[in-house]
Amino acid sequence: MQAMDSFPTHELNGIEYRCGHVSPFGATLLSRDAVNFSVFSKDATSCELLLYHQGEEEPYAILPFPEDFRVGNVFSMIVYGINYEEVEYGYRFDGPFDPKQGHRFDKSKVLLDPYAKLVAGRETWGKRPKKESSFVHRGKIIPEDYDWEGDKPLEIPLNDLVIYEAHVRSFTMGAGDDVKRKGTYAGLIDKLPYLKELGVNCVELLPIFEFDEFENSREVGDQRLYNYWGYSTVGFFAPKSGYAATGSIGLVSEELKNMVKRFHRNGIEVMLDVVFNHTAEGNEMGPYISFRGIDNKTYYLLTPDGYYYNFSGCGNTMNCNNAVVRNYILDCLRYWVSVYHIDGFRFDLASILSRDSAGVPMSSPPLLEALAQDPVLGKTKLIAEAWDAGGLYQVGSFPAWGRWAEWNGKYRDCLRRFIKSEAECGPEMLQRIQGSPDLYSNRSAEASINFITCHDGFTLYDMVSYNDKHNEANGEANCDGANDNNSWNCGAEGVVEDEEINALRKRQVKNAAALLLLSRGVPMILSGDEFCNSQGGNNNAYCQDNEISWLDWSSLKKNESVHEFFKAMIALRKEHPVMRTKHFYTGPNSSGYPELSFHGQEAWILNAMQPFNTFGFMYAETVADHGASEDCFIYCGVNTHWEQQTMQLPIIPEGMSWQKVAYTAEDTVGEETEVVGSFTLMPRSLVVLVGKRSS
Repeated sequence: MQAMDSFPTHELNGIEYRCGHVSPFGATLLSRDAVNFSVFSKDATSCELLLYHQGEEEPYAILPFPEDFRVGNVFSMIVYGINYEEVEYGYRFDGPFDPKQGHRFDKSKVLLDPYAKLVAGRETWGKRPKKESSFVHRGKIIPEDYDWEGDKPLEIPLNDLVIYEAHVRSFTMGAGDDVKRKGTYAGLIDKLPYLKELGVNCVELLPIFEFDEFENSREVGDQRLYNYWGYSTVGFFAPKSGYAATGSIGLVSEELKNMVKRFHRNGIEVMLDVVFNHTAEGNEMGPYISFRGIDNKTYYLLTPDGYYYNFSGCGNTMNCNNAVVRNYILDCLRYWVSVYHIDGFRFDLASILSRDSAGVPMSSPPLLEALAQDPVLGKTKLIAEAWDAGGLYQVGSFPAWGRWAEWNGKYRDCLRRFIKSEAECGPEMLQRIQGSPDLYSNRSAEASINFITCHDGFTLYDMVSYNDKHNEANGEANCDGANDNNSWNCGAEGVVEDEEINALRKRQVKNAAALLLLSRGVPMILSGDEFCNSQGGNNNAYCQDNEISWLDWSSLKKNESVHEFFKAMIALRKEHPVMRTKHFYTGPNSSGYPELSFHGQEAWILNAMQPFNTFGFMYAETVADHGASEDCFIYCGVNTHWEQQTMQLPIIPEGMSWQKVAYTAEDTVGEETEVVGSFTLMPRSLVVLVGKRSS
C-alpha cells in the first residue's frame, strides 16, 4: 500500500504537487524525485515556491501555495519529479509593506529559505556569478545519506581541551605550505599531522556558515578586500561552499563531513564560531536575502518606529528570545551536531542572546536556558563571547545553568599588561592562574576560556612587536580596529634587525604561552602564534584575503624554538591533571602541600595584595588526588621585571629534586637539568621546574 503523500493532487504546467508536511522546516528529500517544502511566515498573505534549473536566471516553475496548503503560519508543499541534484529554489512572499509596524514584505524579491542546507551562487571562493542577478542566494537540496562509519562527537571533557582557533582559508593559503587543496576543508585534513604533533585536541573554526565574501567588497591599492572572516551569515544551515575544494561540483557537505570524521579519528574535536546576533541583511538600507522579506517583525529586534536595533554593530539584531527565532536557533545547532557531528560552538557577541524584544538584558533568557538544557546538545560545548556592541559586558556573570563557558577577556587583558611589567596586575594574575575564582566561584574553572590572542586583534608576535595598530591596508585611514591593545613593541616598532629586541620578543611570546598553558581553565591558542606568525601590525584583518591574514609557514623553521616551546608546554599540561582540574581548591592535598601555592622571591612568602613583577606558583600533584602517573611538583618562576631576580625554590619532600624543563631565556626545551636551592631569572623571563623522585 502506497503512502498517501506519494499521490499528487495538483498540477501546474506539468509540475505535480500536493499539500506537504509542516515539519520539518526546509526542503526535505522524501524520495529520489519528491521534495517536501515547508516555510514559516506569521504575517505573509501569500507565498510562492520558485524552482530553477541550476545556474539559470529564470525559474522553470512558480508554484503558489493554495490556502489549504497553509496550516497556522506554515506553508508546506510536496513537489514531484524534481531532480534534486540540479534544482535550486527560493520563495516569494506577499504581505504588508509598513516599516513603522515592522513589515517589509516585497513580492518582487526572491528569498532564501532560512533552512536551506546548501546555498547556490558562491561555489568558488572569490568568483562572482557571470551575471549579477537580483537574486544570488538560492537554496539547494542535499541527501542526508553520508556514511559516518560509526563516528560521533568525541565528548572530550571541556577541562581537558587545548583549543586552537583557525580560519579555514588562512590556515593553508600562506607561503611555505605544501598543502595541495589550499584554503579548503580538504586542506585542513592535510594539516592533521601538524596539529597532532603540536598537541591541540580541539580546532575552533571561524564562521563556516554560508556568507558572501563580496559583501562590502572593494579595492584598496592593488588589493581586492573581502568580507573575509565571515561574521555576516547568509545561510545558517549551509556550510560555506567557497571553502570546499569540491564546491563547484556540489560536494561541499561531503567534504566537510570527511574533514570532521578525519579530525575525530585523530582525537581532535571540531568547534564552530557561530553568529546568531545579526544577519547579512544589515539595516534599513540593506539587501533582501531571507528573513527581512519572510517575516521581518519576527526575526529582528525593532524600535517602536520599526527601525533596527543595532546591538551587534552590524546594522541589525536578531530577536533571539522570540519563540520562533529561539526554535530556529535550536533547530540549527541540533542539525550541525546530529548531521555534521560538530563538538561545540562559540557564540559571537553572545550577550545579545540574553536581550528581550526591546533589547533589555534578561536575568533568565529563554534561549540560553533552552540551549543549556536541550537534550540533543546535552554533551555539546557552549562557549559565550560574553559581551556585545551595545555595551553589555557579562564576563563572569553570563547566564550559565552550569553549562556555558566564557571567553575570559579579563584573563587576556591582565596577562598582556602583566608581561609588559605592569606590576599592579600581579594580584589579579594570581586569580587568573587559578581559573578566575573571583569570576566563576559559583561555577568551575572550566567556565574560563583563557586566551591572550584571537582572530580579532594582534597576533601574539605582533603584540610584542607593535605599540600601535597598523591597519592602513584596510582603507579606513587606520581608524578601524581597537586602540587598547595592551601591547609593547620591546623597544622599536615593527620589523627590526636588532638581535636583542628580537630575542626579547621571542622570550615574551614564550612567557605568555607558558602562563596560558600552565593556568587552570581552558586554554585557547590563535593559529600561528606557536611560530610567531605576524600580520604586520594589522589588528583588524577582517577584510584581508592575502599575506596579511594567511599564515606564513616559512616562519615555522625560523622560529622553531618557539614552536618547540609551545609543544612542550601543551605536553606538560596534558601530562599533569592537576593543572586541568575544574575546582578551585588550593589547600593541602594528600601530599601535605597546598595543591596550588604562590611564592615570592622567598618561598612561601608573597604579599598578594601589593603590586609585584616577580612571583612563583607551584602545583602539588599526587596519584591519589589526580590520577597522575606519579607524585610530583610543578613550579613556575615568573619575572616580568627589567632586571634579573633570584627565586628561592620551595623545599619538596626528601628524595625529590627540582629539574629544569623549560627556561624562556634559552632556546632549548625539554632537557632536564637539576636545580638546587634557588634560580636566577633573566629580565623578563620564566622558568618551569618539575620536582621528581631522584633515580
